[in-house]
Amino acid sequence: MIPALAVPLGRPRVMGVVNVTPDSFSDGGRYAAPAAAVEHGLALLEQGADLLDIGGESTRPGATRPLVAEELARVVPVIRELAGAGAVVSVDTMRHEVAEAALEAGAVVVNDVSGGLADPALLEVVAAAGATYVAMHWRAHSDRMREFAVYDEPGGVVAAVCRELEERVAAIRAAGVADDRIVLDPGLGFAKTPAHSWELLRDLDPLMALGHPLLVGASRKSFLGSLLADAAGPRPVGEREAAHLAVVLELARAGVWGVRVHDVRSARDALAARAAMLADETGRTDAQGGGHD
Repeated sequence: MIPALAVPLGRPRVMGVVNVTPDSFSDGGRYAAPAAAVEHGLALLEQGADLLDIGGESTRPGATRPLVAEELARVVPVIRELAGAGAVVSVDTMRHEVAEAALEAGAVVVNDVSGGLADPALLEVVAAAGATYVAMHWRAHSDRMREFAVYDEPGGVVAAVCRELEERVAAIRAAGVADDRIVLDPGLGFAKTPAHSWELLRDLDPLMALGHPLLVGASRKSFLGSLLADAAGPRPVGEREAAHLAVVLELARAGVWGVRVHDVRSARDALAARAAMLADETGRTDAQGGGHD
């Protein structure tokens, strides 16, 4: 892992989301134009993002995949601009062609929601570049993932996610990616019902025990909307932030390495308030988070 991502901060790292897609569930394509995406990324940096996650493929349930050329055209110019401005950049992709071009443009992290299952050649690209690699728990592409939200084996969803992530770690290592460059993500909402996502959040210890830094993305996801539903239906995407911040604070308590968020300022504000609550009279803090090197 690059030094900037390994130094303990006393809190989770805040990964700001920059979706360069016309069909994002979270912002409806608001930053689909590269110039708008760059402007948004720079704003997130000013708000306190530790790194930026640039994605050119929507992974919302039911989404169709763009062509490789489309994804490249969306993300590479944005990554080049933001990396040039000094941002620590992650590329959110499942394709080796996009990962390779993104790393050449200045990205230092590859955030692969498929954990190498969608395109095993991506692991070789990461290994050759010496990049940090985020492997998420994943079972199928967005258009089919609801069919795979079944966890009937002993231990339920937590045991299954741990076992399947361990299998991915073995494949990632075999491809040549160093242990200290692997980050894991439980994949909240991906082939998981709302109940599955809450169960994972309530029982993070087995995931932490896998021995790799943990990145968790709960921001604006449907399990929050379902929790807050009323007679009109699930809470709209833009009205879930208060519940999300409660999750962020619990993730900080658990000691996760990072949180992937859309509203960077709110996340940093909540973490700052938590640190102040835990600080002693000298100003030192016992806040947990980001403690995995």
